[in-house]
Amino acid sequence: MPYQNISASLSEQDIEQVKAAFVTIQQMLPFLVNLTAEERRRLLKMGDKSLAFVSNSLTIAQANPDVLPASFDLTEFGRDYRLMTVLTEFLFSLRQLTEQVDDTLMAVSSEAMTSSLGVYDYIKMAAKTRPGLKSSAEQLGERFKAIKGRSPKTANGQAAGERVEVS
Repeated sequence: MPYQNISASLSEQDIEQVKAAFVTIQQMLPFLVNLTAEERRRLLKMGDKSLAFVSNSLTIAQANPDVLPASFDLTEFGRDYRLMTVLTEFLFSLRQLTEQVDDTLMAVSSEAMTSSLGVYDYIKMAAKTRPGLKSSAEQLGERFKAIKGRSPKTANGQAAGERVEVS
C-alpha cells in the first residue's frame, strides 16, 4: 500500500491486547536466549547452502541410525532442526512486522514533526502581536538552539520560520 498521510489511533484496549500478545509469545518461547557478542562470534553460522546440508544430514541420519555412535542424539538433532525451521518462519514474519512498524513510526513521526513545525511558525508569528505567547514561542524554540547556522526544515523543505500550510 503506498504511503499517504496516516490517520489512525489505537484504543487503550487494543494497546493492552497487543502488549499481552507480546507477553504471550515470550511465555510460549521460554527457551529463547540472549547471546553475547563473543558467543555469536564463536558459533557456527548457517546460510542457505548449509540449510540443505543440515536437512540432508538429518534425512540420511534418520535413514541410517545404525552408523551413528550411541552417544549421538538423533532425536535431539531432529528437534533442533524442526525448531530451527519454525523459528526461521517466525523470524521472517517478525522482520516483516518490524519493518512495517518502523516505516509507520517514521512516517507518523514525520507527520507529527511537520505539524509541530507549523505550530511553532504560527506561534512565533502570533507572539509578535498577541500578549502571552512570547514565552510559548521561546519554549518551542528551545528545540533548535543546539542547531547553529541552519534553519530547521519541514517535510516539504521550507524553513521552520517560513509560512507553512498545515492541513
